Amino acid sequence: MDRFSFLNAAHTAFFADLYEQYLQNPDSVEPSWRSFFQGFDFAQTHYNGDEVGQMIVDGNVSHSGATEKLQKEFNVLKLIEGYRTRGHLFTKTNPVRDRRTYTPTLALENFGLSQSDLDTVFDAAKMVNMKPSTLAEIIKHLESVYCQSIGVEFMYIRDPKVQDWIKNRLDINDNQPKFNADEKKHILRKLNEAVSFETFLHTKYVGQKRFSLEGCESAIPALDALIEKAAEKGVEQFVMGMAHRGRLNVLANIFGKNTQNIFSEFDGKDYDEDMNFDGDVKYHLGLTSDRLTDSGRKINLNLAPNPSHLETVGAVIEGIARAKQDRNHPDDFSKVLPIAVHGDAAVAGQGIVYEIIQMAKLDAYKTGGTIHLVINNQVGFTTNYLDARSSTYCTDIAKVTLSPVLHVNADDAEAVVHAMLFALDYRMEFGGDVFIDLLGYRKYGHNEGDEPRFTQPKLYKAISKHKNPRDIYVAKLVAENIIDAGYVKGLEDAYKAKLDENLEKSREKDLTVITPFMQNEWEGFEQVSDDVMLQRFDTTFDQKKLDNIASVITELPSDKKFINKISRLIADRKDMYFERNQLDWAMGELLAYGSLLTEGYDVRMSGQDVERGTFSHRHAVVKVEDSEEEVIRLNDIKDKKGNFYIYNSHLSEYGVVGFEYGYALASPKTLTIWEAQFGDFSNGAQIMIDQYISAGEDKWNNQNGLVMLLPHGYENQGAEHSSARMERYLQLCAKHNMYVADCTTPANFFHLMRRQMKTKFRKPLIVFSPKSLLRHPLAVSTKEEFANGHFQEVIDDPNVKDKKKIKTLVFCTGKFYYDIIAKREELGRNDVAVVRLEQLFPLATEQIQTIIESYPNANDYVWAQEEPKNMGAYSFMLMNFDLVKLRLASPKAYSAPAAGSYERSKKRHANAIAMVFDKDLFN
Repeated sequence: MDRFSFLNAAHTAFFADLYEQYLQNPDSVEPSWRSFFQGFDFAQTHYNGDEVGQMIVDGNVSHSGATEKLQKEFNVLKLIEGYRTRGHLFTKTNPVRDRRTYTPTLALENFGLSQSDLDTVFDAAKMVNMKPSTLAEIIKHLESVYCQSIGVEFMYIRDPKVQDWIKNRLDINDNQPKFNADEKKHILRKLNEAVSFETFLHTKYVGQKRFSLEGCESAIPALDALIEKAAEKGVEQFVMGMAHRGRLNVLANIFGKNTQNIFSEFDGKDYDEDMNFDGDVKYHLGLTSDRLTDSGRKINLNLAPNPSHLETVGAVIEGIARAKQDRNHPDDFSKVLPIAVHGDAAVAGQGIVYEIIQMAKLDAYKTGGTIHLVINNQVGFTTNYLDARSSTYCTDIAKVTLSPVLHVNADDAEAVVHAMLFALDYRMEFGGDVFIDLLGYRKYGHNEGDEPRFTQPKLYKAISKHKNPRDIYVAKLVAENIIDAGYVKGLEDAYKAKLDENLEKSREKDLTVITPFMQNEWEGFEQVSDDVMLQRFDTTFDQKKLDNIASVITELPSDKKFINKISRLIADRKDMYFERNQLDWAMGELLAYGSLLTEGYDVRMSGQDVERGTFSHRHAVVKVEDSEEEVIRLNDIKDKKGNFYIYNSHLSEYGVVGFEYGYALASPKTLTIWEAQFGDFSNGAQIMIDQYISAGEDKWNNQNGLVMLLPHGYENQGAEHSSARMERYLQLCAKHNMYVADCTTPANFFHLMRRQMKTKFRKPLIVFSPKSLLRHPLAVSTKEEFANGHFQEVIDDPNVKDKKKIKTLVFCTGKFYYDIIAKREELGRNDVAVVRLEQLFPLATEQIQTIIESYPNANDYVWAQEEPKNMGAYSFMLMNFDLVKLRLASPKAYSAPAAGSYERSKKRHANAIAMVFDKDLFN
């Protein structure tokens, strides 16, 4: 045994420490020790426990008592590792179902241990922050930490420091809550509010939808504790997003929404006629409130409004949180805390969740960690959880970002609060996401008028006999002699009396009052109708200041080396501004941003490849050739008062558009832009467009100034790279909900961007931006047009010398204008005028009428478009343009936006142009 005397001399705790290090990161262990442990693992795998020691001491050499003890120490370490890795599979976290069985179990025999080892003292106990203890004591600790009401998943986390922090945090009090009597009474009070609120609504509004929280009421004391403790840690603002389940309860008992207003919504009262919106159902509405915590801190709470489309709001709240962080706490994101409340079926089934999770650590979208709370009622509408996902847990998405997950029994209120406080500590310590899977049930069907026994008869038989979390907790506190049996009756009666009083007061009012979400961010802004949207706004900009901006953005640092193409491009911009006075699209765009920055506005842009631009036109960010250092000349403008943020996004439309909508919602003084790689890629974000961008003001009384740049134009690139689906946006336009524009000159785009910030209101702006026009020789403007001009909703034909000669008056939009006038010149037709509608919504009908009247002899009026008849703006013009009767010049109706064949696409395009000049041709 002399060869292995070191095994006898060394303390077993040393081996335990080293083995633990080996398990986490084998390469961190000295090679000879690594080989030793690999041999041990091999023996564990291929031989029974009695043979392992023999393997360690090499072949036929008899193993001594020391090596047997060492072997057992290793086995105990394996047991500890087993609990940490798989303990969550064997918890008591499901209140109403028998949980699924998993193998192998945590039985001693699976780790080379037996009942005879229970009284043996092991040094391995130090790995769980215990003094050397018997195996029985170690197992008792492990069962308490990992297998009671809280199951923890974290061993996939690769950072040993994070793992160690979690292990040590869990070992405190055996991962059991230790609340004093007053804290327990506070938990009971919030739990009673949650239960009593739902009971009150159930009796007063029988059968009405409310998407109750019953079965997961412990979420209320948990959220309450989160807000109270987070405020003590320096959090100043909370941004929450959640779907319907439990939303009214959260509004009343966490956000302090006056229940009078909730009751008015249940009663279905109309809104004040002066309010320029149509409203939404009560469980979609948001709220902003200030709350004074028990410790005397004033905090700001925001619950974002959301549609029925589950998980969309998750992207929005991240954008809201980031806007608040950028503006108020750019150096300490921890002060704004996003909270995302999910449903179990939705968090597992909705793809946007993955998009949002992938944002969590990206510079463009990170928010310092989000706390995710899953209201897991183990059924989605009528679908059992086994039919709702392939993953073991609904929260397995958390593993993408290596975020810890705590699975908690919703019946154990103290465990739920305890888990939430762990989540808070983790977020504040590491600035990362953390998930809580609150396993409960849904007392009624998907809504309160639904019959759940149609699809889950066995489950709902068990639920009907199950006590609610409050009554379970009352029994616990009575047993602990903290309260008597009548204590909760007093709480319940007092809370119900308050609700009764508010119900009576609400019925004295005739109208429902809806307070706009985040109105504190929108002081000084007003809501307007389309007549105000059509007014002219001053977007001029001092030319000397414009010269100063141009001088900065048209020069690169002389001490850095750039690729030749970039150097030539920037030099050409300098020449076009200071010598030729013919500014192209990119120059106009950058000048627009620079001018706003000097006036104190922030500019934020994100999207796929926006830093250089999909079509290599923008180059707002240039890279040093050797180091790839980023140079952003807009950030070097002298006396700049605003911040310029530009980020290449990950390959997402849905999530990113939602994020940017949220950002614009919280930051009206930021020009917030999302650019699609190609315009039709925006249909990946169609839910955001339909439910938020086009309808948010009408449903929720919220303004939003998000700009969407959608590259659009038929350049024979196929079906997916031509149309931005203009017809879809125009179909969504009504009243005063958004701007839709299709500019043809850099100067007009410049003034359009400036108008977006210079008004006292905000509307979403959809811009069908160019591709080939980015470099078209005629699509240029002078610096005087930038400095002294304004946005032109309609541009009359500048090439017509004598309007009396005009017989055909053509209306079109975008790039097609240049194609038509090129053909006009080729044909020598001086009887055709082409008018550009630069803004399609709101349509400037008075301006158009004036232009029509200026052509006294015109008798042929044409709407010309390069899109097929059933696409583009034609259907919109039929509904909204009743000034004259238009004939159509366009390709025929097709199912795809454009032909895949280059030759066929060219032919269709040429035919549409030919129709402009020959009224006998038909599409």
